[in-house]
Amino acid sequence: MSLSSNAAAYAIEVQGRSAGIVVAERGGFTFFVSDWTFKDLDRRTFRNIGQAERAAAQLAREAFARRGRLRRH
Repeated sequence: MSLSSNAAAYAIEVQGRSAGIVVAERGGFTFFVSDWTFKDLDRRTFRNIGQAERAAAQLAREAFARRGRLRRH
């Protein structure tokens, strides 16, 4: 992927943790993960930044819940 000089990229953080960036492209925002916890979002396109943030937050809640359950057993 090549970025033009006017491409917009936004960092997505969840609970102080960097999940990745979304890059504005024709048709939406493409998510590129920086933390493998969010791998299911990698290269997925969202209509807007808020939708990408909500998806990352949901994945984090699920991942943290799974880890919590694993520690108690």
